[in-house]
Parts: sequence; structure tokens; C-alpha cells
Amino acid sequence: MAAVSLLSLLLGDADETALSWQDQALCAQTDPEAFFPEKGGSTREAKKVCASCEVRSECLEYALQNDERFGIWGGLSERERRRLKKRVV
Repeated sequence: MAAVSLLSLLLGDADETALSWQDQALCAQTDPEAFFPEKGGSTREAKKVCASCEVRSECLEYALQNDERFGIWGGLSERERRRLKKRVV
């Protein structure tokens, strides 16, 4: 994820700068339901979209920093993100 500049902080648009990767996210161009499957539902389609997304790492970083508990973020499910966090910590 791009670092937030001091100017962005002073102008109050740090959140917009920090989330600018979302404009390039492929998920924004597809069915959002694929990224939030019902319990036991398939994550295959969402992960397929994530695999070719240019901002996958920024998305995953956002989900980890914000403790996103639902959906596919950066190509990982909530369970996969939890496992990743445990390995890193």
C-alpha cells in the first residue's frame, strides 16, 4: 500500500489516498456476492478474480490492518487471513 503523505494528512484526504488502490481493484467490476459467499459457499470465483488483480497485495494488507472478518480480500478467506496473521505474529 502506498504511504500516506504528510500533505494528505494535513489536507484531510489521507483516507482517500490510502484507499486509492480500490479504483484499480477487479472486484469492483464484478459481482460483489462472489466475494461474500454464504457459509459453506464456494470462494473459487472470487479467488480467480483476485489471482489476476494488480492490487491484490494492497487489498490483503488493508484487510489484515482493518481486521476484516468477512469476505475474500486479497485472494484469502477470513480463515486463511487468520492463519496468516498467526504465522506472522
